[in-house]
Amino acid sequence: MSTRSTTLASLAAELGVSRTTVSNAYNRPDQLAPATRERILAAAAARGYTGPDPTARSLRTRRQGSVGVLLTEHLSYAFEDMASVDFLAGMAEASAGASTTLTLIPAGPDTVGAPDDAHAAQLVGSAAVDGFVVYSVAAGDAYLEAVRRRGLPVVVCDQPTDSGLPFVGIDDRAAIAPAARALVRASHTRIGILAIRLHRERLDGVVSPEQLAEADMHVQRSRVVGALDVFADAGLPPESIPVVTRHINDARTAYAAAEELLNAHPELTAVLCTTDSMALGVLAYARDHGIAVPEQLSVTGFDGIAPALAVGLSTVVQPNKAKGAAAGHMLADLIDRAASEPARRAASVKSEESPRKVLRTSFHEGRTVAPPNV
Repeated sequence: MSTRSTTLASLAAELGVSRTTVSNAYNRPDQLAPATRERILAAAAARGYTGPDPTARSLRTRRQGSVGVLLTEHLSYAFEDMASVDFLAGMAEASAGASTTLTLIPAGPDTVGAPDDAHAAQLVGSAAVDGFVVYSVAAGDAYLEAVRRRGLPVVVCDQPTDSGLPFVGIDDRAAIAPAARALVRASHTRIGILAIRLHRERLDGVVSPEQLAEADMHVQRSRVVGALDVFADAGLPPESIPVVTRHINDARTAYAAAEELLNAHPELTAVLCTTDSMALGVLAYARDHGIAVPEQLSVTGFDGIAPALAVGLSTVVQPNKAKGAAAGHMLADLIDRAASEPARRAASVKSEESPRKVLRTSFHEGRTVAPPNV
């Protein structure tokens, strides 16, 4: 029998077994006796048959066997940013043993400012997935709206927090408080803040109170506001705390943000950062300019990524891997429910039925906070 003419049906007929038995040899090996499976795979290999056609299987089962992760970053960010790496590791862990793959759908940060509805519809509409995890986008984002229009199960992770869709995240405003309190307890009164993207539209530099109040990236806004709450309670008015932001969150931009903040405000004795990558940028700048940490400058971060913990950064630790796993499990449950109750497919994502999971964070004391040396 030629390789080109071999199909699941023809192989089953030749071996005298059902098509289901051949399919199980590939997809559900636990359903077959080992000897039966070995005989099927050996016969298939001899004929160059590599297994059931995934396209035919998806048409038959109405399942793609993949879940989409929508990122508003370049694709490389998913493999370079440690918080994202941990999140995706958690999602992969949630899909282990389920014969489900992950499809990464990068919108890219440069398209987020004023995204083209047609591009969003094309990118999201072409994804062959059973559901989506939307990873940290602004409310009203065109890509989020394109996901809604697909009518598939959706889980939002981190933001927006009030989309009415199933949600997994943390309480960012409360989570940042221990880092801010650590600086207050150490008697710091001259404090600056570094934050990553606060708006869909690009904003690099000093953030005014009005810009902060209007920020549509909820996670970063909540962290900055949460820190300002603590400082205000300690008698430090918000207008006395300079805030600098960068649209892109990487080592180069973090270093540049630290340089801008500390050059403009050399009197600062502490910098609170809303990500560990920002904090690592401050540490790098301090090292290059002979600023001793924590003797001359205290620094706090947020995320709890391995490189930050390795250098002793005082930081808020959020469960990024557990967050990814929770999002993956929640989406799998929604997909299963949609498959078992097709008539209620749309209802499975209505706001009144949407599950929410808010994970706990902790504060790692580290070695980068000390009283100001003045």
